[in-house]
Amino acid sequence: MRFYDREKELEILQRNWEQTEERGLLTVLIGRRRIGKTTLLRKSSDDGHTPLLYLYVSKDNERVLTSKFQEAAEQVLGLQIFGRIETFAQFFELLIRYGQEHHFTLVFDEFQNFIKVNPAIPSHIQDIWDRYHEKVKINMIACGSIYNMMHKIFDNEDEPLYGRQDCRLNMLPFRISVLKQILHDHNPQYTSEDLLCLYALTGGVAKYVSWLMDAKATTKPKMLRWVTQAGSPYLSEGTELIMSEFGKDYANYLSILQLIASGLTTQSEIDGAIGKNTGAYLENLETEYSYIHRHQPMFSKPNGRNSHWQLDDCFLRFWFRFILRHQALVEMERNDLLLEIVERGYEQYTGFVLEQYFRQKWMEEERVTIVGNWWDRKGENEIDMIALNDIEKKAVVAEIKRQRKKLNLTELAEKTAILGKELTNYSVSHICLSMEDM
Repeated sequence: MRFYDREKELEILQRNWEQTEERGLLTVLIGRRRIGKTTLLRKSSDDGHTPLLYLYVSKDNERVLTSKFQEAAEQVLGLQIFGRIETFAQFFELLIRYGQEHHFTLVFDEFQNFIKVNPAIPSHIQDIWDRYHEKVKINMIACGSIYNMMHKIFDNEDEPLYGRQDCRLNMLPFRISVLKQILHDHNPQYTSEDLLCLYALTGGVAKYVSWLMDAKATTKPKMLRWVTQAGSPYLSEGTELIMSEFGKDYANYLSILQLIASGLTTQSEIDGAIGKNTGAYLENLETEYSYIHRHQPMFSKPNGRNSHWQLDDCFLRFWFRFILRHQALVEMERNDLLLEIVERGYEQYTGFVLEQYFRQKWMEEERVTIVGNWWDRKGENEIDMIALNDIEKKAVVAEIKRQRKKLNLTELAEKTAILGKELTNYSVSHICLSMEDM
């Protein structure tokens, strides 16, 4: 699949590159694993005139990792280091000094792993960068996939690299308009069902979209067949993702995420299923890893009791719901039965996905300041989408269903009336949205 979108990010990276003719800059680039960070960085330097030293921070022994870095620096930059390098700090200072005379981009991918290699490394980087960055021509980019660990490293005032970043880029999944463009380029006759399937399986994450497009899986039947077939990377991606993030304790996190994906969304329900208090795990999943968030109805008070945990990532939600739950079929190579189970549960499952799709679409394309949904404490009344424009005091209240014939504006207006004063100061419009409106 060719490169799509990211014009804004490329423009910023190009501007940073030009500025580093005069002095060093440190850019922090954060995005989910598989979002396309490395592809973006390589695209930004593929003009042939931008030397790029890409260093992946694996969780190796410090001496082993430094040796790998030293070899890469010699191959890419021609930097020859004589004598034995024992520590990352020694290597980094030599590399920075080389940058006093040579203009290049330096990328540390999975930067947060430095903490695992040696917790002192951020302090070494801070010391050396502070001494040299005004005199070097280095465009340094710290790239990370775990948002809150990167946030802690660079935004916590107690950390050594606090205040050192010159630029911050947060890479998000493809916008819906970009997903439409990609699907049209690969299947000009695509249907709304095809688009919804692509969104449900990938959430706009670049690598997953690329997998499907490169496999010519551009219709709903082909997509579902590809993700469930023997040898598909989709089958093992979830386990690899969770294990790489959580290490030795991955089993507990895997179980909790699976329970949330299956519909157990309160801590009491999760505690009952696991057999122990999971509060610390849930807090880590929200604050340290950003996998889940506490979902509350619009207009409710912060930390209100009428809330539940929600797994935001489309890929993971599908993977936990269908792939992990039926892992035995994968092991037995009964991929035909796995596909049958997915197809049987697909329509019901994507009803919720369609609601998420329209809330995201509204945020991206309409003049709104906040978008969410609402439900009452008893679970008897629910509104699929409320989009507010606090500037013009307008509100759009929507009911969302796969099939238009199941929509009812009169019932929607009755539910809205329950909200009472919450929408008193808004000009309210009621609409119905179905797959025809995608």
